[in-house]
Amino acid sequence: MLFNSFEYALFLPIVFILYWFVTNKNLKAQNFLLLVVSYVFYGWWDWRFLSLIAFSSLVDYIAGLKIEQSDKRSTRRLFLTISLLTNLGFLGVFKYFNFFSQSLADGFAQLGYTIHPFTLDIVLPVGISFYTFQTMSYSIDVYRKKLQPTNDIIAFFAYVSFFPQLVAGPIERATNLLPQFQKKRVFSYEEGATGMRQILWGLFKKMVIADNCAVMVDQIFENHETLPGSVLIMGSIYFALQIYGDFSGYSDIAIGTARLFGFKLMTNFRTPYFSRDVAEFWRRWHISLTTWFRDYLYIPLGGSRVNTGRAIRNTFVIFIVSGFWHGANWTFIAWGAINALYFIPLLLTGYNRKNTGAIAENQLLPSLKEILQMGLTFALTCLAWVFFRAENINVAFEYLSNIFTQPFLPENFYYFHPKYIFIIGVWLLLEWLVFRHDNAFERIHHTAPWLRRPAYFVLGSVTFLFMVNEAKSFIYFQF
Repeated sequence: MLFNSFEYALFLPIVFILYWFVTNKNLKAQNFLLLVVSYVFYGWWDWRFLSLIAFSSLVDYIAGLKIEQSDKRSTRRLFLTISLLTNLGFLGVFKYFNFFSQSLADGFAQLGYTIHPFTLDIVLPVGISFYTFQTMSYSIDVYRKKLQPTNDIIAFFAYVSFFPQLVAGPIERATNLLPQFQKKRVFSYEEGATGMRQILWGLFKKMVIADNCAVMVDQIFENHETLPGSVLIMGSIYFALQIYGDFSGYSDIAIGTARLFGFKLMTNFRTPYFSRDVAEFWRRWHISLTTWFRDYLYIPLGGSRVNTGRAIRNTFVIFIVSGFWHGANWTFIAWGAINALYFIPLLLTGYNRKNTGAIAENQLLPSLKEILQMGLTFALTCLAWVFFRAENINVAFEYLSNIFTQPFLPENFYYFHPKYIFIIGVWLLLEWLVFRHDNAFERIHHTAPWLRRPAYFVLGSVTFLFMVNEAKSFIYFQF
């Protein structure tokens, strides 16, 4: 079920009414309702895969209790291993088996041997990379004694499957979200209004920015062999804006929806394209995933508090694994490796922790130095995004090569249509004006409340006028 679909527009108010007006007197009833509607939400895509999320939840629920009950380190490690192998096993079979099988066959082909790879005719369950990481963090935190396991199986299953963030995050830690299922929730009009404002902002980013950019991105990448270099550059920029509008828009809708039900999810994006270096970009982009890898992979490997060689190794590990998390394709691995190459010079010079303060502190506009820094960072990011978007490695290199070998100026300016330049320009202006707030409506709400209704009307009208006719799926559903 898509957030931008007619079905969801009916689903959400029905759930809201049942939650606050029927089950509001009983916490367990509210949690059970959220569990049921979350399974309906997920099963709307394909009910057969409900068994996977249910089994994963059950394994981690039992593992958490067994880890807590035992004083033996070997027993505790055994149940942690069962939890990790179950979740990683699901990922391995459904997401990576065919990739490894085909890659093995390709490797033998390079040596002159022909083998026929064995592949599985299966569909990738939507959101599997998100909820498996969410359940693994629970088991790991219980093992590390950072979290007491819960005996409430309904609350735990509802935490794993919570529908606003089930399919594409944010990837919530049990230390933050699970306790919210275990305490009474009282409706707050202010929180509900804040949630609605964030939902509207997310829908604008998805339906106006991302979906309109997607039209151009698809055309440019499909015809990259014949298009001028300047158009190919615009294609990479359009995709950078598409994936940000798409993914951060989803996160905004998820966070806003959770607020309607009395839950607070973590912020997943903080205007990443206003970053002054790549390290700052990764502190602002997909925060729930980058902090997950930091806490459960990078720091256990030693992080940067090791010798130079190991620090470089750890950097490559976390970025390549992050790329591989996104998909079973060499393009994602290359994307991760490129970002590691961007990051290492900052790490070696100690510059990776320099730009941690606010941009344009106490100023309306950034300095010339900050503008140049942001421009360079955005250009490097767009270059890496080409690998993320391309069908395969060869297409990515061909795309980048054509930027410099094809004629630079186009014969017509279709791909520079004023409509797209206008809506992107307005959006970026709003992003800059509100980068210290959750969304544009929040800024207006706090600084000029008399503008709220006109702002709702204007943005609603813009969304209606510029939205793409057919509702498009979210990019991160495939991960």
